[in-house]
Amino acid sequence: MTASPAEPHPVRLSPPAEAAPLPPVALYVHVPFCVSLCPYCDFVVYAGSAARGPAARLDAFVEALLSELRLRADAADATFGRPGIAGRPPLETLYLGGGTPTLLPTSSLAAILALVRERYGIADGAEVTIESNPGPDERGDARGLVDAGINRLSLGAQSFEPALLRRLGRRHRPEDVADAVAEARSAGIGSISLDLLYDVPGQDEAAWDRTLGAAISLDVDHVSAYALTLDDPDAEGLTGPLGDHLATRAGARRWRVAAVRDQDEDTAAAQYANAVRRLGAAGFRGYEISNWGRPGHESRHNLVYWHRRPYEAVGPGAHAFDGSTRRWNAARLDGYLRALAPGGGSPPALPPGASETPDAATAAAEAVILALRLDTGVPLAGAAAGPLAPHLEWALGSGLLERVHGPGDEHDHDPGDERVRLTTSGRLLSNELFARLV
Repeated sequence: MTASPAEPHPVRLSPPAEAAPLPPVALYVHVPFCVSLCPYCDFVVYAGSAARGPAARLDAFVEALLSELRLRADAADATFGRPGIAGRPPLETLYLGGGTPTLLPTSSLAAILALVRERYGIADGAEVTIESNPGPDERGDARGLVDAGINRLSLGAQSFEPALLRRLGRRHRPEDVADAVAEARSAGIGSISLDLLYDVPGQDEAAWDRTLGAAISLDVDHVSAYALTLDDPDAEGLTGPLGDHLATRAGARRWRVAAVRDQDEDTAAAQYANAVRRLGAAGFRGYEISNWGRPGHESRHNLVYWHRRPYEAVGPGAHAFDGSTRRWNAARLDGYLRALAPGGGSPPALPPGASETPDAATAAAEAVILALRLDTGVPLAGAAAGPLAPHLEWALGSGLLERVHGPGDEHDHDPGDERVRLTTSGRLLSNELFARLV
């Protein structure tokens, strides 16, 4: 069962130029393994023999991950003191993402959660999520997950159309999603989310409507619906030695080039509007651009990101934020293992990576952009007083934003004040507005 949110923390539309580091309220654990790699996926993933068989690297990874958790905990202890003392709260959320974390043995997942509980603290009623694929050989043991401390499951369903699943490179069948949901419910997992994709080549509006209907019929608690986005991390300079992405494989690149030709903005807009209608009618609140939840089942972990609160992160390619500085680990598994499980009696060291500290103007823009992703928006008075005001006025005049009255977000100082938030059209064109704000 999902617990109530923690005490309010304000969204600061104008963060100080040199914000002091804050202790993490959330922890993200990246598990970079899948049985196979989908051609559209840009996450840090190692598939095939790295994930299964005699050459699998899961055990070595778990050893390295536990070492990183200890080293990051040592650093937090030195800066903030041990968890549970004044100024160092236990974690409100823990998220195991990937990849497919449920490929790890249940004993390894239990060891990870036990170490997190010991070194970081996990608050009573904390949200503890694990991602999984629905296939019977990938979703793990639901009862074992509950025994380890998992209370929320995020399933990568993507579609309920067999032909589209094959085109996307997915291994599961539509019926596997229903089986995975039933197993999770039977085991006692109290909050279940489905990931869906729209604007998929070959997905007409009728196919998308059937997928929405199938998801709703399973009576899940949360739905994430994402437009299929086909970026180029190589061209963006994200795949170097310290980059947080892996290079795109040649076959995946060819697939993406062909897929982009088949995508259509008007079809994507119609499919998004259909999701807004159908999920809203089924009792889901569209609390974020791509996320709908039943009351009490909003993703508390992702809300930490959108409220720009501090979080720790471990694993290849993982990003952390201490309220001031963003830090990330390099994506390459070999470098990660060499640093954290060096062998030969050498002590573990933190993995390679990099960091950046945004200036005050960038931090303020980030705060507004992240808050505008939510249906509660931002207080009009605070937004209109800053340098971003002309852009927000343009968005109001263009119908991308609308004025609304409270109640607002619990993380704002004055939740009942007049606010601005994205309209449905604004959500579809949010990237245009956000590009003006940064």
